[in-house]
Amino acid sequence: MSYSEEHLREAAEIVSKLDAALCEKAVELLATVRARGGRLFILGVGGSAANASHAVNDFRKIAGIECYAPTDNVSELTARTNDEGWTSVFSEWLKGSHLSEKDALLILSVGGGSVEKNVSPNLVAAVQLAKERGAALLGILGRDGVLNRPVVRNGQPHPPSRVEDFELYDDVADGCARLKAAEFLLVVITNQPDVGRGMQSREAVEAMHAKMQSALPSLDRIEICYHAGERYGES
Repeated sequence: MSYSEEHLREAAEIVSKLDAALCEKAVELLATVRARGGRLFILGVGGSAANASHAVNDFRKIAGIECYAPTDNVSELTARTNDEGWTSVFSEWLKGSHLSEKDALLILSVGGGSVEKNVSPNLVAAVQLAKERGAALLGILGRDGVLNRPVVRNGQPHPPSRVEDFELYDDVADGCARLKAAEFLLVVITNQPDVGRGMQSREAVEAMHAKMQSALPSLDRIEICYHAGERYGES
C-alpha cells in the first residue's frame, strides 16, 4: 500500500468513528455563544497555536462568530511574556479582553496542562480565569502525559507499549468525573504512531484503552490515529 493510500484509509477510518451526536452538542454550545453575542477565544501553544489561528479564520468568516486567538497578536504576546511571564500571558490577555459569562474558550493541547509539572501553565491559568468569569469551556486534549503517565526512555517521554505499563495519573478519575458532572463532553483524541512504525500492535493499544475506559467510565469516546508520517519526513 502506498503512503497516499494508507493516509487516506486511516483518515477515512478516523472520520467514520466520530460521534455525530457529540459533535452536534459542541455545535449547539457555540451557536448559543453566538446568539447571546458572546465571543470565542481559541488558545493553543506550538502547533496548536497555528491550528487556533486557522480556526479563528473559519469561525469568523464561515460561522459568523466573533473569534480571537491571543497568539495572533505577536507584539502583545511577546510584551506580556517579557514583562509579566509566560504563565499569565493568556489569562492577562483575556482580562484585557474583558472575558465574561457570555464568552467561550476553546483549548487545543496535545500535552494538557499542569502547574506542578510546568506543562502549559498558561493554559491552566486561562481555564481558571474562565471558570471564575463563568465563561463556557471546550477542550481537545491528548492522552499520554495528560491522562496517563508516559514511559521515559533515554530521558524522553514515550507512550507505554504494554498494558501493564499503562498507568493513569492519581487525580484523573476525579477530574473526569467533575468535568462530566459539569456536562462536559469527554473525548480522548490520541496519536499512536508506533503502530504505524510496526513497533506496537493495535491490539495492545485497544487493550490499554479498554483498561482506561473501565477506570474512567465518564469518557464519552476514544479516537485514535495510528499514522506514522515521519517515515516520509513529516513530524
